[in-house]
Amino acid sequence: MELFTPSLMTPTGWRSNSVIRIEDGWITAIENADHPPNGAEKALGPVLPGMPNLHSHAFQRAMAGLTERWGSPTDSFWSWRDLMYRFVGRLTPDDIRTIALQLYIECLKQGYTAVAEFHYLHNQAGGESYDNPAETSLQILAAAQDAGIGLTHLPVLYAHGGFGNQPLGEAQARFRTDPERILEIAAAIRSAADGSPDIAVGAAPHSLRAADPDMIADLAQGLRRIDPAAPLHIHIAEQVKEVEDCLAWCGKRPVDLLADTQDLDDTWCLVHATHLTDAETTRIAESGAIAGLCPTTEASLGDGLFPLVPYRDAKGAFGIGSDSHVCRDPAEELRLLEYGQRLTLRARNIAASELDPSTGGSLWRAAVAGGAKACGRSIAGIEVGQRADLVVLNGTHTDLTGRTGDAVTDTVVFSGGHGFVRDVMVGGKWTVKDGRHALEEKAADDFRLTLTRLLA
Repeated sequence: MELFTPSLMTPTGWRSNSVIRIEDGWITAIENADHPPNGAEKALGPVLPGMPNLHSHAFQRAMAGLTERWGSPTDSFWSWRDLMYRFVGRLTPDDIRTIALQLYIECLKQGYTAVAEFHYLHNQAGGESYDNPAETSLQILAAAQDAGIGLTHLPVLYAHGGFGNQPLGEAQARFRTDPERILEIAAAIRSAADGSPDIAVGAAPHSLRAADPDMIADLAQGLRRIDPAAPLHIHIAEQVKEVEDCLAWCGKRPVDLLADTQDLDDTWCLVHATHLTDAETTRIAESGAIAGLCPTTEASLGDGLFPLVPYRDAKGAFGIGSDSHVCRDPAEELRLLEYGQRLTLRARNIAASELDPSTGGSLWRAAVAGGAKACGRSIAGIEVGQRADLVVLNGTHTDLTGRTGDAVTDTVVFSGGHGFVRDVMVGGKWTVKDGRHALEEKAADDFRLTLTRLLA
């Protein structure tokens, strides 16, 4: 396949009038061309690399908007979590697939081309295992394949209810696993994916609250024996209470505890990492681990703000995720990431620099590169050797009038407009054309029926 692109964002800059050659979903060449070659398709707008979504709890898409009511003067992540636990108890494997398909289609239509699914709904509502321990993970895989989105599946290790190996609560019984079972689930998904380059499998210790350091080490070692490059993700330092509880238990802050007990490198993704000391910020950056930032969810839950400036100055890598899916738009995640810093520092264009003066462009490029690392896949931008994951913008969109180069990404991220995404390609296949996904009507109908039953 050949795709002629009048304007194309690559990791090294923008190109005009280029042809992307794609074979078996891989970019094999990018060449200059004054006009489209015979038989080539033509992009009808600027082309961006698809955005990896590095942190997703798909089932939470069905909760969007349901937790925005006053419960007490101390409403927080912890009170939100109690509501989430009650919702989780009603979900069936079919529900999980239905919700995930709706979510993944929405993500594709906004410019996400891959998702890392941090999946911890492994058991039946009472805590009993399904006959197939990978039952719910297979539903996630099926939804991703139906939608056509790239997937990094991360079955979650969840063994404890708090620091110091506290027992799980009744509502957490659906999450209960051990390292051996997580490796079993990972092997099942790897087998079902049948070598697809658009599917990767890793694992995720939920947090230091839910998995102790020895368990995490056992999981990491088992995973590394199967695939040394497999990604490992973990929630960390999201809440002040989490940091305080960790200090009370072992005298160390969460990031320091993790770094002292695990071999952190660029296969790790530290999700949220909101409450850090300067030393911890530098330690993450120097390890090569990816900071997984979820600005709209972190704002929704009142978590706090990531220390972006010192992390950037330490040359740390980051990506973005939609997490609880109160937003499914990568541009909005990047905009809120930047605006949170502006409000705190009372300055503008925080993510930009003298070497990379475009705020939108620098954010998009950094999140694509970091997200690709976190997903453990070759989706780091539009260049030879990467998967053909790309987004064609609507060239007739009013807000893009007269924009070229990084002015395009600045506008997409900061104009607050809608309808920028026209076409989306994943692994060389069009999943969205002219703003439409082939399954969107059926998926939406099924999603509405599922919500109606769940909320009855």
